[in-house]
Amino acid sequence: MTRTEEFEELRPLLFAIAYRILGSVSEAEDAVQETWLRWAGTSTRPTSTRAYLSAVVTRLSVDVLRSARVRREEYVGPWFPEPLLTDPYEDPERAAELSDSLSMAALLLLERLSPLERAVFVLREVFGFGFTEIASAVGRSESACRQLAVRARRHMDAGRPRFETDRKERDELAERFFDAFREGDVEGLRELLAADVQMVGDGGGKAPQLANAVIGPRNVARVLAEFAPLLGKVGIVVELQQLNGQPGGIFRDRDGKVVSTMVLDILGGRIQTIRSVINPDKLGHMGPVADAWALKREANEARRPTTGHKG
Repeated sequence: MTRTEEFEELRPLLFAIAYRILGSVSEAEDAVQETWLRWAGTSTRPTSTRAYLSAVVTRLSVDVLRSARVRREEYVGPWFPEPLLTDPYEDPERAAELSDSLSMAALLLLERLSPLERAVFVLREVFGFGFTEIASAVGRSESACRQLAVRARRHMDAGRPRFETDRKERDELAERFFDAFREGDVEGLRELLAADVQMVGDGGGKAPQLANAVIGPRNVARVLAEFAPLLGKVGIVVELQQLNGQPGGIFRDRDGKVVSTMVLDILGGRIQTIRSVINPDKLGHMGPVADAWALKREANEARRPTTGHKG
């Protein structure tokens, strides 16, 4: 197998590691590309190419995360990870860990960890790397990595999100939700929402959004029902999709451009959290992005009552 073939075989794994450390599709792709450049530029023939390349992409991702955390502290409004349509890496033996670590809620929980804790947790708990490999990847001793793993696991277990395990039930509930949303059915929406449901959007100050989180089934259902008719007036449609392993949808304008995404956290047959990503900088990997401000202006014009001319 050539070096290029070795790398391409491992590319899905490298992206999966980088995305979980960074929470960003674009930054993960950049880290994988830089890993390739370093691999192509070295004559090193490691004992394990998988361990070597995983270590390189992990170090690069940790460096990027350290600088990204400063930017995220200055971020306007709530910060969410970039939505991911499909995880390119598959491992039947670790399917549960891979799936659990991909959700928006889990990635937001990972944000509470230090960069090193996050890297160690991802390599150990998600991908099952041994501590010898992890120590090499993060530049710490095995004992230090074990301590980092214990701390990270404690933080994650304390806030670990729980979701509906039956995917069919989850998807059916999501379908009912989006049907009620399209119809502006307040009562239909309310009966699907948990008592402590909250709806939050990430616009990063670069797209129109709700000023604050909307909390409670009555408020969330009312806001959604008022919002739905405006979408139809400007030609926006919602396309049901799995995003970050959770049921959700992609909102597109009349030209098929991406306006936003919405992901649903579901537990106990009710929707617990509705998260929308509206920031155009986080949507470009999903296709051409719509001008949300122009759509808002069009919607505002459409909702104004028409008046006749006086004779």
